[in-house]
Amino acid sequence: QVQLVESGGGLVPVGGSLRLSCAASGSIFSTDVMGWYRQGPGKQRELVADITTGGSTNYADSVKGRFTISRDNAKNTVYLQMNSLKPEDTAVYYCNVASPLRSNYWGQGTQVTVSS
Repeated sequence: QVQLVESGGGLVPVGGSLRLSCAASGSIFSTDVMGWYRQGPGKQRELVADITTGGSTNYADSVKGRFTISRDNAKNTVYLQMNSLKPEDTAVYYCNVASPLRSNYWGQGTQVTVSS
């Protein structure tokens, strides 16, 4: 079983920055992909970015060049550095662990609000 605890959300002005963190308790396998999703008001949940154990990354087109995902395998923690934030980045951000050998795990979500 994996439990995820997110932190770092908040209110930020347009153009500002935030760093989200997600710490996983329980075993994280080398095949597990860690990532961030978001769900804006009235929208479906969408992938923001994910990262493999080896450091391969994948980003949504809307955040490329502004967001950076990183991972500390020793700490079972994934980060999302968000720069040049826009009002359309306002959403609840969810940490995710996609474990091919087990299941899909989700954090409780952290609110990010970008004020214009």
